[in-house]
Amino acid sequence: MNRVEEKNHDWYEASLSELCRVVGGGTPSRANPLYWKGEIPWASVKDFNDDSVYLRTTEERISNDGLLSSSSRLVPENTPLVCTRMAVGRCALTVHPTAINQDVKALIPNDSIVPEFLVRLLYFHADNLMRIAIGSTVKGISTGQLLALRVCYPEIDEQQRIASVLNTLDTVIEKSESLIAKLKQVRTGMLHDLLTCGVDENGKIRDPLLNLEQFQDSPFGSVPSTWSIETLGVRLLRCKGRIQTGPFGSQLHASEYTIQGIPVVMPQDIDGGNISEANIARISNKRAAELFRHKFQCNDLVFARRGDLGRCAVINQLETGWLCGTGCLLMRFEPKDLLPEWLSLAYRHDIGQRQIAARAVGTTMVNLNTGILNHLIFPFPPMDEQHVIVDMLDGIDSSIAKENDNLKKALTLKIGLSADLLTGQTRIPPNLELP
Repeated sequence: MNRVEEKNHDWYEASLSELCRVVGGGTPSRANPLYWKGEIPWASVKDFNDDSVYLRTTEERISNDGLLSSSSRLVPENTPLVCTRMAVGRCALTVHPTAINQDVKALIPNDSIVPEFLVRLLYFHADNLMRIAIGSTVKGISTGQLLALRVCYPEIDEQQRIASVLNTLDTVIEKSESLIAKLKQVRTGMLHDLLTCGVDENGKIRDPLLNLEQFQDSPFGSVPSTWSIETLGVRLLRCKGRIQTGPFGSQLHASEYTIQGIPVVMPQDIDGGNISEANIARISNKRAAELFRHKFQCNDLVFARRGDLGRCAVINQLETGWLCGTGCLLMRFEPKDLLPEWLSLAYRHDIGQRQIAARAVGTTMVNLNTGILNHLIFPFPPMDEQHVIVDMLDGIDSSIAKENDNLKKALTLKIGLSADLLTGQTRIPPNLELP
């Protein structure tokens, strides 16, 4: 072990072989089902991911007989594990006593390093381990290569402070992820209720069990009696609407796409009711002018007509002037009795998608066309109720977006702070109060 003197670091440098010993694992025979009917968590590569440094659960469990009949080893809780095959470098700290298979190695640290800090170091050096992995189809590293990895580390008390700070940040991230998941569940339930029960004059979702007289039978079950059940084509006719197909391949060739210019929306650019610019294609302003009839206006709807037919989005002010691309349909109407945002929600919901699945044309790749869209049946609320429904969903969408922003910030902070703390660039004062 060598002391790191650079930048006044009172840190040490050593190989993993100087800091811990390795325990390998194995797999009980699959031929004996009794080996796989136990309560002992059995960790394999598929149990590791990049979302957490803790191994809280495993997909498979083995019996004590399975453990004794194989080279699998049971390691105690708070033991760092690292994958040495396939997902090389992925690591985690056991939360419970866990058995491991042959693609996972347990590192048993000596008195120089604490497990919580060691697993953080492994996480930090995961890319280094992956770079030295070899193999044509399945990459892996040997135990010798793993133990040869050189790392830097401070005294025990500072290791504990670093681990505590990163644990606190992980807790923030986990709580944020949990909140997002709960908000999405609430949104799913609320969306169904709003699109089938609607909202009464007090802004409350109607209850069909308590107010049966306010509902009527429909192909979608009971819906409010004030709603109109008709085809989209009939409603569009009343709203002076039209549907047109985007330019075919003969009208717009792949060779015409450029790095800069007017964005052209393809099916893959429509995601979750929004349009993503991440990988969007573009064409020159001159070519876009020639295809002017395919240009979007604000409040247009764009539908994917092939592949995932649940893709649909409302065109906002930013996307005005962009082009409806090959593989999409453009819908335009006067928003008198139909709100674009409401139709987008209803179309992407089971109300629309079950009909799409039953009517979609195509054997290898299903296709949407103007005829299918026109014949879709919807329970249309009055216009003012459509606005309320959309506003209520926008509220929860805003909460999800805000929490997603918080999560991204926490993840970005974790990446930068981990690098600084685990290399000694940032030091934690000994008197800092930590949770």
